[in-house]
This record gives sequence, C-alpha cells and structure tokens, in this order.
Amino acid sequence: MSRPDGRALDALRPVEMTPGFHRMAEGSVLYRAGSTVVLCTASIDEKVPPFLEGKGKGWITAEYQMHPRSNPDRRESRDGRGKAPSGRTQEIQRLIGRALRAAVDLDQLGERTIAIDCDVLEADGGTRTAGITGGFVALAIALDKLHKRGTLTKRVLREAVAATSVGWLDGDLRLDLMYKEDSRAEVDLNVVATGSGGIVEIQGTAEGSPLARADVIRMMDVGLAGVATLAKIQETELAKVGVELRSLLMEKS
Repeated sequence: MSRPDGRALDALRPVEMTPGFHRMAEGSVLYRAGSTVVLCTASIDEKVPPFLEGKGKGWITAEYQMHPRSNPDRRESRDGRGKAPSGRTQEIQRLIGRALRAAVDLDQLGERTIAIDCDVLEADGGTRTAGITGGFVALAIALDKLHKRGTLTKRVLREAVAATSVGWLDGDLRLDLMYKEDSRAEVDLNVVATGSGGIVEIQGTAEGSPLARADVIRMMDVGLAGVATLAKIQETELAKVGVELRSLLMEKS
C-alpha cells in the first residue's frame, strides 16, 4: 500500500538541516524531517547541578517544547506557563537528555553543563526523534567550539546518536512515520541508536494485538538502518560548517 507522501516503505522522510541557525547559542540546527520542523540549540554553562559539584564530571540536559502553532490548531498555552509541563513533555525531554548523554563521556567533559533545547515549530510526527537527531548536531557544534577555544582538550564524543520511528500499519512495516501513519499504527517503535548500530533506547507499544518477537526484531533492523543513514547526514551537515565529527570522537582502545 502506498504512503501518504509517496515514499517507499523503508525510506526516511527528506531531511534538511541548517546548522548554526541560531546566532546566540553555542550550537544550533534547524532540523526538518518532511513537515516536522524542530529548532535545536545547545547552550554551555560552566557549572554543573548541585548533585555533581566537586565530582569533576559534566552533565547534559534537555528541554522540549511545542510551539503553540506547531499543529493545525493553536494550542491553548505553552507548557510551563502557569502550569507544570505535561507528562508527555517531561517524558520526551528526559528521553532526549538520556540519548545525548549516551553520546558523551561525561567524566571527560569537565564540570560544565550543556543544555539542549528542542522547540517544535511544526509537528507532523516524529518530533522526539527529530529532537534527538538534531540535538546531537547542536551538541557536536558546541563541543567543537569548546575545543577551538581551548577550554576542552579531551575528546568526549563516543559516537553519533540519532533516532527514528518504525511502525506496523495496514500490514506493512514502515520507517519514519508521519502523523497520518503514526496516529493509525498498530505498533509504533522509536529506535535511538549510534551510527554503528549500538542501541541506546527502544520505545514501543502494540496498540492492538501483541507482536511476535521476530517482528519486533525486524522493526529494530529497519530502524537501525534508518539511524545509520541519519548519522551519515549528520556528519555531512556538520562538515558544511567546519565541524569534522571524526576529530571530536574518542579514540577507540
């Protein structure tokens, strides 16, 4: 069965990145995956949360926010304005933070915090995976600036991290779901991994009938192939703004 945007079942949506989009942030990228648009920024603070003070290690945290007009109808208000962030918002920003911490050796980062802000400007499915993939690009740009300033002398990046979704819909296995697919999928799996296939986190739910283990493995394989493609795009886009990803990666022992 054909997809709403005409893609092949195992194809990612067209990805566009504009690294350095935000002038003020140490790292930034405007990330587009089809009709989903997320602005990701990385901000460096030369201190750590109280629970890490004096331990000689760094921290990476993330915040996620939906713009009030990210959907066809305006949202009533922004999360956090007069009320606590929604459970969904908290869950997604924790996911983004975990994913990006997995990419960095925090023991070598020094006592500094890098805050990743992901603001969804337009939502058409896959906003959390876009936040992770774009967030990594913003993070890499910020780390590159620390190296070029001479304030960070050790390589701290383990590997590129990216994320995508896989779903079962109408008997088909589909990569990188847009909203029309995501809202109807019988099974939806979010795959967070490194470019070489190391799994960081898997989130999945069967909305109807339970799924066989073999089918879950198939979904993971499709997702990992998508992540590998995204990692290559990350490296290419970083190179366009003078950030050589390989020069930031820790040497493998």
